[in-house]
Amino acid sequence: MVMPLVSIITVNYNHSHLTTELLHSIALTNTYPNVEIIVVDNGSSVNPIPGWLQKYTDIHFIRSENNLGFAGGNNLGIKAAKGAYYFLVNNDTEFTPKLVEILIDTIVHNHHIGIISPKINYYDNKRMIQYAGFTEMNFSTARNVCIGQFENDNGQYDNIIGKTGFAHGAAMMVKKSAVEKTGLMSENFFLYYEEMDWCERIKKAGFEVWVNTKALIYHKESISVGKNSLLKEFFMNRNRILFVRRNAAPLQRIIFYTYFFCMVTPRNILNYQFNKQKGFTRQIIKAIWWNITNNINSKYLGFTNLRP
Repeated sequence: MVMPLVSIITVNYNHSHLTTELLHSIALTNTYPNVEIIVVDNGSSVNPIPGWLQKYTDIHFIRSENNLGFAGGNNLGIKAAKGAYYFLVNNDTEFTPKLVEILIDTIVHNHHIGIISPKINYYDNKRMIQYAGFTEMNFSTARNVCIGQFENDNGQYDNIIGKTGFAHGAAMMVKKSAVEKTGLMSENFFLYYEEMDWCERIKKAGFEVWVNTKALIYHKESISVGKNSLLKEFFMNRNRILFVRRNAAPLQRIIFYTYFFCMVTPRNILNYQFNKQKGFTRQIIKAIWWNITNNINSKYLGFTNLRP
């Protein structure tokens, strides 16, 4: 088996204990011999790197004074990486044995792969699937399906090795040559949809997006942002629109705008009111207004003030 250097990259933001747990799981389970580990601290309120340096002498730590978002933090790690492959993993994940070996063997022996993800199961219920691939995007509604999500893992997806709609941002191995041709993740998303946008660009550059469910990682979902938060509501709506603007064909965009503004927005506002979700109406209006007043490459300028 060819053993190219793999750069394992993770981003920390105000949850250093989770990053420490991830590093511990890598040390316990990883047997692939040719890796480097890069940890980017993404503007945490308390800098954890001095403490880590006393404990980990063989890990490359990078500190950003500002929160650069998911894409910006990972991009910072990629720029410092020396590997031929970048394995981007959320800091709220846990490795399993042979994870890196399985993915690298697949991507090395299938040269058309640009990016690949493993199967992802929920950490709190390790027998429940979060991801076993994605269907392609319906750009008219900006909806697709996460295959296997919330199903009990009875082995029904254990032999899926091949093309899928999208990689999963919690764990994705990317070929350096694909990044060189496609470019880094777009930082204007900041949070959510950036990996889907990246996958679309990787596919347009002539590469394929794959999943290999023989590889497994566990994910502690919704640690950083929280479920049903105002922050999540803003970015999910803002970036759903932005993703369509950047990737859909003209007719698909027209259909989506009609669907989103005439059906989704009124329905969501009624749901917010019914469920007494204070402030949520403002977030969806803010998300729409941002897209009206900014072009597809504009960055969100509130980065440094964002706190979950």
